[in-house]
Amino acid sequence: MSIDAQILSALRQAGDGSVSGADLAQQLGVSRAAIWARIEELRQLGYEIEAGPHIGYRLRSSPDALHADDLTARLGRTRVIGRDIRVFEQTTSTNDIVEKLARDGVPEGVAVFAEAQTRGRGRLGRQWISPARQGIWCSVLLRPDLRPQQATQLTVAAAASLVAAIRSQTGLKPEIKWPNDILVNGRKLAGILTELSAELDHIRYVILGIGVDVNVEAEAFPADLRRTATSLAIETGERVSRPELAVAILRELDRNYRRIAAGEFEGVADEWEASCTTIGREVTIRIGDRRVRGRAESLGEDGALLLRTEHGRIEPITGGDVTLEK
Repeated sequence: MSIDAQILSALRQAGDGSVSGADLAQQLGVSRAAIWARIEELRQLGYEIEAGPHIGYRLRSSPDALHADDLTARLGRTRVIGRDIRVFEQTTSTNDIVEKLARDGVPEGVAVFAEAQTRGRGRLGRQWISPARQGIWCSVLLRPDLRPQQATQLTVAAAASLVAAIRSQTGLKPEIKWPNDILVNGRKLAGILTELSAELDHIRYVILGIGVDVNVEAEAFPADLRRTATSLAIETGERVSRPELAVAILRELDRNYRRIAAGEFEGVADEWEASCTTIGREVTIRIGDRRVRGRAESLGEDGALLLRTEHGRIEPITGGDVTLEK
């Protein structure tokens, strides 16, 4: 953890109290002058830090910006996801960055955020609008001990994690539309893009891409999406702290990833199904040029959607474009 992250962590742990410069210097093994210099740098980034000879340092407010040191300080220790956090002001797509990191052999758990994406993408090659500083655009690198057929478990875990994090931070009750959409009041506010590199019987790495429309105003959506897209700010009527939500997402992802690694996917699937609007519905799923109709029954052991087709057979579906029938 960097010096800035340790300073912010100490200030946050103090709550409404303060921390003396001498204590910080001793704790971090640097001079009081070095602490003062780092405090000044944090102030330049927008952190309001009160200081006085008798009160020490006190954190009064934080900017609604994604800074790696701040996210690390807020998150604390996690088993895997978020132990390495990197933030970019702008990039093509966070999935692109994580793919390069994966090929370079970076260990799993790295989480990459961008304040803006110029070529954000969703499933099936669709564009993902990523306005600057209005959402959470993030990708996580995983190297699970799973077979390629089980990769869908990670999409399920990501969806369940998003629902839990959004609910805890806003009080909203998001719903999941299989395979990767998070909805509120029938409109999409978040999506998941899972990309993987695998051998015949083993996954080399998985990239979990996550996009959440946090403080996006209705006017920022393209005209053709305004009836189907929404944001947390639109639904709650107030701005939502992006750093707090980002940390909540990482924490939930880490929890659910540990459960999958321990062979406890069934528990994750139960949470997913409790929030899923697809289960129990008649659906049409387009898979390339093929269309399959039937009733979405449940999730299989590998995370596939179990569809009872028009002919009465159970068919596992791992991906596709779904339409819910009336």
